[in-house]
Amino acid sequence: MKLITLLRNLRKRFSKYTHTIEVLISKDNILENLKEYKTKYSDFSFAPVLKSNAYGHGLIEVAKILDKENSPFFVVDSLYEARLLRHHKIKTEILIIGYTMLKNVQNYNSVNFIFTVVSLEELRILAEKIHKNTRIHLKIDTGMHRQGILMSKIDEAIKLIKSNQHLVLEGVCSHLADADAQDKTFTERQLSDWEKVVKIFRGEFTHIKYFHISATSGVSLVDKEFTNLIRLGIGLYGINLANDSDLDLKPALAMKSIISTLRDLEKGECVGYNHIYTLEERAKIATVPTGYFEGVDRRLSNLGFFKIKNDFAKIAGRVSMNMTSVDVSHISGLKIGDEVVVISEKSEDENSVVNIAKKINTIPYEILVHIPSALHRKVVKNI
Repeated sequence: MKLITLLRNLRKRFSKYTHTIEVLISKDNILENLKEYKTKYSDFSFAPVLKSNAYGHGLIEVAKILDKENSPFFVVDSLYEARLLRHHKIKTEILIIGYTMLKNVQNYNSVNFIFTVVSLEELRILAEKIHKNTRIHLKIDTGMHRQGILMSKIDEAIKLIKSNQHLVLEGVCSHLADADAQDKTFTERQLSDWEKVVKIFRGEFTHIKYFHISATSGVSLVDKEFTNLIRLGIGLYGINLANDSDLDLKPALAMKSIISTLRDLEKGECVGYNHIYTLEERAKIATVPTGYFEGVDRRLSNLGFFKIKNDFAKIAGRVSMNMTSVDVSHISGLKIGDEVVVISEKSEDENSVVNIAKKINTIPYEILVHIPSALHRKVVKNI
């Protein structure tokens, strides 16, 4: 009883804590994005991809939003992520898309998880060592050349699966390497090979539930005759990298902080490390307690923007580990504690995920997954 009382007191104290940085996750936007894909591409089932902390949005938070949506399964990268979901009482089936060591497959039966077999070597070991029913998806290499069984080795793979009655083949999958490119030549070649793969496995097995080669960017390219499921990743979170103009997607994440200091500086003075920002005239500089540890990419130094009072303040000097300074000379009436939008949920804003990625010549995925899992995430109806 003493321990229970102690935990309650700690929880009560922590509930009074005010976060200087919050990551806001829109429940409505995630659900609307999923509905948008289901409506437009009604020939397919959709499996939400929750790997890498749900693309930075929060593994548990997003799973709880989606757990009652009757998805075929959630896609995670590792057994660690899968166990976290089960620990938090998530009921949806879970497909582990990444490599899992044999001893972990042996220790966690298929009542809980489905495993992806990513190489012929792995399949050989499983066929020899597995002695209880284990549900698997078999990954085929149709051209990505990272993982998967080569097409020339498919016959051998089929023999191995049939050699062990405990290997339950529930799915066959692959991955498109270049689906978001303007030139679709390589993708068309992959899809042609994929059709051959599906025909082979349909001829050898009658109980396969799922055939999936495409993630978000390839949904408009695949043929329903050979694919019945899409792994829905970045599109679930409202980022339209496929430039599908018919989709009305809404970004589901914003990061907010506050102004912690304000100072008036004279012409010629410098801001931050290494003196890379020198004032050309008198200016007001605000500091925000959010830096590259919190996911503000250091490449945004002297380049990026934060949003304050519906205006954009340019980053002044180096992004520090836990602080970033911005020039707020053109924004009036500021005070310590005022809200700062570090990452905006509005696609058109200077500091949206897509525009941040463009500024530093990277991809939106990198911006999102670099938001630390330790930051407080708050699920809201709308941001």
